[in-house]
Amino acid sequence: MSVIDTEATLHEAHRDNHTHRDVTGGWLRPAVFGAMDGLVSNLALMTGVAGGAVSQQTIVITGLAGLAAGAFSMAAGEYTSVASQRELVQAELEVERRELRKHPADEQAELAALYVSRGVRPELAREVAEQLSRDPEQALEIHAREELGIDPDDLPSPLVAAVSSFGSFALGALLPVLPYLLGATVLWPAVLLALVGLFGCGALVARVTARSWWYSGVRQLLLGGAAAAVTYGLGVFFGAAL
Repeated sequence: MSVIDTEATLHEAHRDNHTHRDVTGGWLRPAVFGAMDGLVSNLALMTGVAGGAVSQQTIVITGLAGLAAGAFSMAAGEYTSVASQRELVQAELEVERRELRKHPADEQAELAALYVSRGVRPELAREVAEQLSRDPEQALEIHAREELGIDPDDLPSPLVAAVSSFGSFALGALLPVLPYLLGATVLWPAVLLALVGLFGCGALVARVTARSWWYSGVRQLLLGGAAAAVTYGLGVFFGAAL
């Protein structure tokens, strides 16, 4: 009895702790990409303009314009991309639904063959496929998972992707402009705050990946810093040439 109780307790502990984060949702990728893109692109844009020895007002207007244009562009792009992907998946699901309706025996045999290829005994595979195929919607879901690698009930939302992308890009792009809005008259506070933001975003991303926080943070810091340095150099070059 004690062995059974112990095994039951271990099973319950495994069940309670064996959870996974959402890796198919439509918000994480556009939010992370939007924040990084907002920081890097607006920092690079502002440093490039500042390299041309323009006025403080021009730099601020450039930063705010870059924020607005980039946020709307990111949102529109993410919405269109995710909506197109969702429509493609739905079209493929309709193809599979039609096949299940027209050729149920062939689809059932296909499912059984798939289980056999994964090591299930043929007679058991046929029995499982037969039972699962009794409900057309359940059969569609299983075929979609096995053949297309998708979950019909967990498709990403275009609206969620667009809103996440818009908000995160705007937040990231605001950081380089913020020191100027608070009274700064030189470029270095904006660069410093943006680089700190890049490191922080990279470190934050590490919480949902397998990378260490310092590696992810330093990587984003170096990439963003390199982009800003290159565009500043280009700004200085073209500012002197024009």
